Amino acid sequence: MSIEDRLTMLENRLRAAEDQLEILRLLNTYGPAVDSGSAEIAADLWTEDGIYDAGGVTRFTPDALIKMYNDVGHQNLVHTGSSHLTATPRIEVHGDQAEAVAYSFVVVKRDDEWFIMRGAINHWQLVRTAQGWRIKERFNRVLDGTSESHEVMRRALPS
Repeated sequence: MSIEDRLTMLENRLRAAEDQLEILRLLNTYGPAVDSGSAEIAADLWTEDGIYDAGGVTRFTPDALIKMYNDVGHQNLVHTGSSHLTATPRIEVHGDQAEAVAYSFVVVKRDDEWFIMRGAINHWQLVRTAQGWRIKERFNRVLDGTSESHEVMRRALPS
């Protein structure tokens, strides 16, 4: 194997590692953005035509996300104390597209205690843009034992 071949292989491995790290950073920016009331920063994680499918009936575009994050209900969470946590995702990168699957939890403060308000499974479709990796679609289902939530979980399993 030539030095050029080895360098090409090394560059490819480095690019793959950098992609994984950038996607982790992207997904882990969501919680601090929404919990700090930074609606525009949170919505900017999506592509302009991106969608957040939060249960089949509710599908948010980035503009609708800004409205939702600034809504009274979400602002009550922000000012009471909340934590939108994303568990470590399983990421698959395919060139300029990627997908990730992970659990997410919303933890809320009530008096001096913290409670898990919501647990969900998520499937993200991501694309590389001029601004870096962005979310094309986030498909989110509550952990309620339904076949739909189990199907999303299976997306993380090796084929």
